[in-house]
Amino acid sequence: MKVLVVGSGFGGLSAAIRLQANGYDVTIIDKLDKPGGRAYTYKRDGFSFDAGPTIITAPWLIHELFEIAGKKTSDYVNLVPIDPFYNVRFEDGSVFNYNGNKEHILKQIKEFNPPDVEGYHRFIKFAEKIFKTGFDLIDKPFTDFSSMLKVLPDLIALQSHRSVAGLVNTYIKDDRLRQVFSFHPLLVGGNPFQTTSIYALIHILEQRWGVWFAMGGTGALVDGLAKLFTDLGGSFMFNSEVSEICIDNNTGKATGVKTVSGNTYNADIIISNADLANTYKRLIPSKFRKKNTDKRIDNLQYSMSLFVLYFGTNKKYDSIAHHEILMGPRYKDLVTDIFKNKVLSDDFSLYLHRPSATDPSLAPENCDCWYVLSPVPHLGGNIDWNIEGPKYRDKIVSYLEEHYMPDLSKHIVSEHYVTPLHFRDTLNSHLGSAFSVEPILTQSAWFRPHNISEDIPNLYFAGAGTHPGAGLPGVMSSGKIVANMILEKN
Repeated sequence: MKVLVVGSGFGGLSAAIRLQANGYDVTIIDKLDKPGGRAYTYKRDGFSFDAGPTIITAPWLIHELFEIAGKKTSDYVNLVPIDPFYNVRFEDGSVFNYNGNKEHILKQIKEFNPPDVEGYHRFIKFAEKIFKTGFDLIDKPFTDFSSMLKVLPDLIALQSHRSVAGLVNTYIKDDRLRQVFSFHPLLVGGNPFQTTSIYALIHILEQRWGVWFAMGGTGALVDGLAKLFTDLGGSFMFNSEVSEICIDNNTGKATGVKTVSGNTYNADIIISNADLANTYKRLIPSKFRKKNTDKRIDNLQYSMSLFVLYFGTNKKYDSIAHHEILMGPRYKDLVTDIFKNKVLSDDFSLYLHRPSATDPSLAPENCDCWYVLSPVPHLGGNIDWNIEGPKYRDKIVSYLEEHYMPDLSKHIVSEHYVTPLHFRDTLNSHLGSAFSVEPILTQSAWFRPHNISEDIPNLYFAGAGTHPGAGLPGVMSSGKIVANMILEKN
């Protein structure tokens, strides 16, 4: 049976490997010139920059793919643990060194605010309950409402109507510690003050299984999975942007895809790992979309976008860890500006990534490789990035130079940046959203766009916009869900 996967991100690779290993004839077709999608890699001036996801959790989801194929992960990619997971830095000079050692975490909480030690114990106890229920749902499809009804009592008992920040703030009183234990939704495109408290399970996930890094960068993990796929007999078509998913007028089934160049490729099953909104609105004629109309897709709430500056320095900043969370002077008001007001604030909070702290080969000798990421509004706002982009770049560099990286501007020897326009125009993301559909309660589980189309019976979805959501565990699980659905059906 012939399967075409549109897009070679982690969700598409996850589904493709599973199906190819089970005897399906799978081809992945992609607009870009190599695999990865949002996990693309740029190589410039001797530096290697991972474009997108850099935080690897739930490593067993990776190991599963190699085991299914009868292979060892270590034969394809070298995963190493990171410690600390993150340094969370505040403008008052305080730093929370966040890792998987519970006693270390408790010691720092005591240094920040002694009464919060007891509050953290209670938070962990409740978060464990959330994890036990919530993580069981990550690789289960929600294609009918009865599947939602089964878990509804648990979701009510776990207060899933509350936000992550609302839950954390019940137990923790120090403002800085509240940020430490509630920022995680931002890593999957969510507003901590709107994202359902189910996402508090990320803290437990990290504490149990750690944060990992692929030597050579996330791109090395992509390359390893791509090689596994081709070793199994799968094939890629790059530089081939899909312009239409072809639907049979009589059966209503997808028959293949047409590319921008005019070529048509037939298949029995289509999996879209492309942006979900873009797939429905631009690739499928409206007459075939009785359920997923333009209006329905437009009425969904979409996640924030990102401004990302990739840069290399001819100096090493050894005081900076692999992952740094740099908190600005505002927290709730800043995310409100990003998600609700959709304005570009004068201040920002940043994620600073220094992979050369773990793998020096990613930069020339005595140099460092970086990216700094700032959450920004998606293109539903009124920001002209052609004007604001250069100014925003300068503000970020000045901020880093003033607070954390002395003389930075003098030491940058390679750089480029992307704005929400990149997510829209290169990655074909609706509104330039970096994480697709926002992870609020009314857009989670059954309420989230489904892994199989209600309109087209042999069209499936993997990736951030469908269940279970964004982040490496989410998108890889979506590929697992899709593959299992196809294997059970055929």
